[in-house]
Amino acid sequence: MSLVVPAPKPDAATEPAIKNTHFWPDVDPVELRDTLRLEGTVTAKRLRTAAKFAMTEVNAELFSFRDAQISQGFTHLADVPADQIDDESVKVCAYQRAVASIAAAFLAERYPNNDTTDKGSKKAEIVESTVDDLWRDGRNAIGDVAGVSHCIIGLL
Repeated sequence: MSLVVPAPKPDAATEPAIKNTHFWPDVDPVELRDTLRLEGTVTAKRLRTAAKFAMTEVNAELFSFRDAQISQGFTHLADVPADQIDDESVKVCAYQRAVASIAAAFLAERYPNNDTTDKGSKKAEIVESTVDDLWRDGRNAIGDVAGVSHCIIGLL
């Protein structure tokens, strides 16, 4: 029997908010770390890199949506008419979910377990499935922001 003690989370002061473009909400790495259940094994720099990648990806996917909203006079995503849950726009929640899912996929793809045993091989299959699920969740959340239905088709 072995005991694994996860590395402590970085101090919140070392993880300032990631500034986004004018329309999209900023991303708080501390909240992102809590959402993704990441301990200190994912450094503040790695998490920041993954979050910036995800923000760039999500912003690019929603470029036309953003332009349409700005042309209608909405200066921030939070201003776009949408239901509110816990005093927060469901579109803002979906944006944050998209960023979290894609950041998690980025981390899982780039920092997999290096175990090459049979047990490690099975774990790699699970990670691959998880990565696919995370990308799907991110795409679904992007669709939720844009108000389009979910439709992802995979090859068998």
